[in-house]
Amino acid sequence: MFFGLFDSVEKKMRTTAVNWLELADRIFHYRRDVLPEKDLAAMQEATGSLRRQLREKDDAGKLKLGIETLEAVLRRTGGMHYPKSSFTENIEFFLVAAIVILGIRMYFVQPFKIPTNSMWPSYNGMTPEVFATKADEPGPAARVVRAAAMGARGRALDAGADGEILVPIARQARGLVKYREVPGRTWIIFPAVNREYRLLVGDRWSTTEVPLDFDFDWVIREAFFPGYQTLAEALEAKFIRGEFVDKDVATPTGTERVRFVRTGKQVRAGDRVLSFDILTGDQLFVDRLSYHFMRPQVGDGFVFRTDHIDSPYMQDMAGRQLEQYYIKRLVGTPGDTLEIRETALYRNGAPITGSKAFDRNATREGRYPGYRATGILAPGRTFTVPPDSYVALGDNSANSQDSRYWGTVPAGDVVGRPLFIYYPFTQRWGPAP
Repeated sequence: MFFGLFDSVEKKMRTTAVNWLELADRIFHYRRDVLPEKDLAAMQEATGSLRRQLREKDDAGKLKLGIETLEAVLRRTGGMHYPKSSFTENIEFFLVAAIVILGIRMYFVQPFKIPTNSMWPSYNGMTPEVFATKADEPGPAARVVRAAAMGARGRALDAGADGEILVPIARQARGLVKYREVPGRTWIIFPAVNREYRLLVGDRWSTTEVPLDFDFDWVIREAFFPGYQTLAEALEAKFIRGEFVDKDVATPTGTERVRFVRTGKQVRAGDRVLSFDILTGDQLFVDRLSYHFMRPQVGDGFVFRTDHIDSPYMQDMAGRQLEQYYIKRLVGTPGDTLEIRETALYRNGAPITGSKAFDRNATREGRYPGYRATGILAPGRTFTVPPDSYVALGDNSANSQDSRYWGTVPAGDVVGRPLFIYYPFTQRWGPAP
């Protein structure tokens, strides 16, 4: 301990002697069945002698000689217990630490990162900060600070030719910017899947890659169509006005006919087409203990695994079951009847209570978009929660794949509730809402 720095030489040596005797006792109990009688006798004689010295309060010099005699015996008889190499001690330390961490993670508190914005604005997934001009972009020092405090990672696209910026639209899903999945890396070494997006200027593509869960539609809406709440609304208005163009263009897979939405923004070769930072999602601790002693409550932030949710929405592109952690808000427990009327959610015939997010969505307060009636909660439909199941919806109902699409959460897959946002270091840091 820190205050041991001020102990006398005598006291320090007595403490050291006690530690050596504890080690000798451990070796004796572990190895007495395999040690020769001669070695056992030597160990007992050396430990007995050192104990007598402690009782008789011998000075530091005599205690040091007694310790050295005992150490020589232990070095000869200790086996795997003594002497230990520094490598062995380090391995044991890390193994014990790993066991403790895994135990805490399994039964008490688990770290969790929110990747998407299905719970925005209550919880943030990865969000963009779009810069209107090159002059608005943070400088080198600011980038270092933003990276440390907010996990900010910059992206920039420059024009390869003169012309209007055109955004390719996926024909099979109007409202989504066209992309392709490409291999990438997380933390430089871990394999990952990214999305590659391409904007056309003249006959040249400007390309960027972003994480698979990042909402690039948000970037396009904010950069080129800021007057609309969603990109889907902007595209619908553009479609009505005929502000689309179809072109045969070269793509990574060959020549392809692509539909573009016109942005109306003209640039010259070398100009900045688009610039934005990707801000990391909320990273929080999840309380895994409480739900062992009480049932989840309507209104709770609700973390669960997707392993046993049987739905096409819970499969990857290869048809494999998604085995991930999701966070939504608990809105229905076994026996509850749910319904969405306009922007409000009803539980058992009355407006739902238990969270401020319910009230804010009902009135579309601030950035809350209101609940959208679709799927099992389509207009005019009600849904009764079956036994041993829960219904979970995202606060960002217009941009949330939740129980409306893939059904209920099995009770056995419930993990816990959000406890504390520990990163990024913004105004959101602190107890989870």
